[in-house]
Amino acid sequence: MLKILSSFTALFKDKAPAAPVLPPLVSEQGVVDSRMCGLVDALQSGWFNHASGELASGFRIGAEDVVLDVGCGDGAATLFAARCGAEVIFSDTDGAKIERLARQVKAVPARAAQALVCDTDPLPLDDRRATRIIAMEMLEHVDHPAQVLAELVRVGRPGALYLLTVPDPVGEHVQQGLAPASHFQKPNHIHIFERETFAALVAEAGLVIESRQSSGFYWSMWMCLYWASATQQEGATLDQIKAPYPPLLDEWAQTWHQLLTLPGGAKVKDKLDGFMPKSQLIIARKPD
Repeated sequence: MLKILSSFTALFKDKAPAAPVLPPLVSEQGVVDSRMCGLVDALQSGWFNHASGELASGFRIGAEDVVLDVGCGDGAATLFAARCGAEVIFSDTDGAKIERLARQVKAVPARAAQALVCDTDPLPLDDRRATRIIAMEMLEHVDHPAQVLAELVRVGRPGALYLLTVPDPVGEHVQQGLAPASHFQKPNHIHIFERETFAALVAEAGLVIESRQSSGFYWSMWMCLYWASATQQEGATLDQIKAPYPPLLDEWAQTWHQLLTLPGGAKVKDKLDGFMPKSQLIIARKPD
């Protein structure tokens, strides 16, 4: 999910260990906030489950864990792990984001924290350092995904759990016909991973796949509608597009929010998430 998750850091602004209170979904003007609607959609897909300590369904984080979040962006996953009391290590090539995230981590009960401004290949970490490794929406940006995965396997302890996401190919192929060429050039998406290709990449790195999931039809459609708007930003990616959004996007958020409140809305969401998700997710384990 998502450099989408960079928009979810509003979840983690308070200091209390309990699950944070969500900001308002609907503005005083009656407009549904696109980012908050996406957050509600993600919560319904099993993300950010504070009750169970699961960042995503099947990926539990405890205070005993050492969590490595590579390509962390604005750090929603790092902050979730920190709130679980884990030791957190977070890295990105953007020094400003790392500095900002380091300040935020100090406000939550992480057992320890280490901030790294670096490329993922290599990582300045010892072998077998982490018990939980997160790489969300970053492998599509790197020149050599297999080398990056090998580095992530190196720093994982035996039995370490991995949460890996990349954009799903269905939505990516649709966007190829809509987005400017720059969207699929460096530093943006330079790889499109077919589903079985992604699974093979993970398995060839030496990891055992435990589950596969998909989510985010809402965001796939949101981006398609964005490319139809007259206010496109050159080279824009989802995490870079800022409010105010074109009216069409606000209307789409309103429609999706209404769907999620209906008795049959969850079933429709589940079917569409499988049809054209924003992200494909693999949870895998390093053999003991």
